[in-house]
Order: sequence, then C-alpha cells, then structure tokens
Amino acid sequence: MDPQKASQQMHNDSFSRADTAAQEVLRRVSLRPRIGLVLGSGLGGFADALTGSTAIPYAQIPSFPRSTAIGHAGRLVIGNAGAVPVAAMQGRVHLYEGYSAQEVAFPIRVMARMGIRAVILTNAAGGINLNYSQGALVLIRDHINLQGQNPLVGPNDERVGVRFPDMTHTYTREYRAWAREEASRMGLTLHEGIYAAMLGPSYETPAEIAFLRTIGADLVGMSTVAEVIAARHMGLKILAISCVTNMAAGILDQPLSHAEVMETGGRVRGVFEALLKAVLPRIGADVAE
Repeated sequence: MDPQKASQQMHNDSFSRADTAAQEVLRRVSLRPRIGLVLGSGLGGFADALTGSTAIPYAQIPSFPRSTAIGHAGRLVIGNAGAVPVAAMQGRVHLYEGYSAQEVAFPIRVMARMGIRAVILTNAAGGINLNYSQGALVLIRDHINLQGQNPLVGPNDERVGVRFPDMTHTYTREYRAWAREEASRMGLTLHEGIYAAMLGPSYETPAEIAFLRTIGADLVGMSTVAEVIAARHMGLKILAISCVTNMAAGILDQPLSHAEVMETGGRVRGVFEALLKAVLPRIGADVAE
C-alpha cells in the first residue's frame, strides 16, 4: 500500500476505534451525558462525588490509552454532578509518557462520539504571572503550543472536522464569563491567562520560564493543548481551568517537585470542586437537547 493510502487507512481506523470505544462505554451505562470533564493531577476526586455513577477503568475501554502519571487514577466515571450528567476522566495521558498527540487526544474523540458537546478541562500548572500565588485558579483564555506536536497531523477526516480549524475563539467566551460570575458569587478570586504547553517530563529551567514570560505566557504545563485542539476540531465548546500548584522555576528560590503539585491540588480541591458544581448547570443547560 502506498504511504498516503496507509496513512489515510490509519486515520479511518482511528475514527472506527473511537466509535467502538464510545459504544462500549454507552453499552455499560444508562446516562447520556453531554459534558465531558478531564480532571488533572490531584483533582480526580471530583468524580468520586458523582451520584448514580459507573466507573470504567481505561483498561476496559477498547483502544483507550492508560495513564501512568502519579495522581491519575485512570478511570472514566459516568454519573451526575447535582442534576447534570457528566463523563469524567479521572486522569489523562501525556506526551511525556510516550504517547503520540493522536493518542493523547483519543479520549476526547471517544467522548465526542458518545454525544459530548462541551468539555471542561482542568490541570495543574506552574505559575509564571507574578500576580498569581500557589493555589490560585486561572481560566485559560488562550494557549501557546510548544510541545512540537499536534493531534491533527496527517490526513484529515472530514467526518470529524475541517482540515484547517480556526483557533481564534477556542476557549468559549460565554463559558468563561459564566465561570467568572459564579466565582464572584462565591467570593472567589478567579484569574484569567495564557497557558504554555511544554513537552516535559522535566520541569522548565529558569531561563525557559523567562522566555515564556517574554512571549506572553501566564502559566506553564505539560497537558491540555492536544485535547483542546482535538475538541476544537470536532466543534466542541471548551472551558479550561488551571490550578497553580507551584510557582515556576526561578520565581521562588526552591526546587520543584511533583509532591508539591499533589499537595497543593489536594488543598484547593474543595474550592475547585465548588466552582465546577456552580458552573456545570449553566453549561448543561446550554448543551441540553
């Protein structure tokens, strides 16, 4: 088979695999959620509080990549957050684990095939903006992809999305406005900024952080962007929220550690979950059939 045809076949197979995985999940649950949640490091506990839930290990979903990162349980939980049915990923996979950008984005494609119409992505990030402090919550309004990979590379499947998707309004303005309104009602300070995605798994150097600040980044992390690109490609609405679990290299005169990320994530979990619960009904109403 010629290389172009082989590549096209691979993408067709990816579409079929996503559909197969989605059908397996739907076969095992009665709920039909329209909102997907991706819960990052230290934040997966939100899914444990869902009612009427079914938890499916990633290993039991056909073709689903399995998370190896600390703090990522590796389960898809379908349940109700209040009155809103959701599909919540307890953990994600990353490029630094050895997965391709297409594999990182595969769970988003599966959720879209399940009928998800909006996604809320969360992550742990390093703070670059000096107005942030450890534990701050930040709405992502835009991103800078410095991971050197894109999940849309290769032949485009027109059943999924257009060849050249526009990224101008990737992070849904209305959803960000709703999150700010709910945060204000809660008396919560909610920042807004630009997320820079790096490959990892090593943390950035102080010089790299200085560079990122120069090009306009407020936050830095190792996830989220491939998922967002795939979601945008498929026409999903997107809300993304970072928890600043540590200040980035060179800002404080101390080494960085994943233990600090997990500790801070656990400390702010209650506030983060309260914000999600407040925003979900508004997004649920927006995507309800």
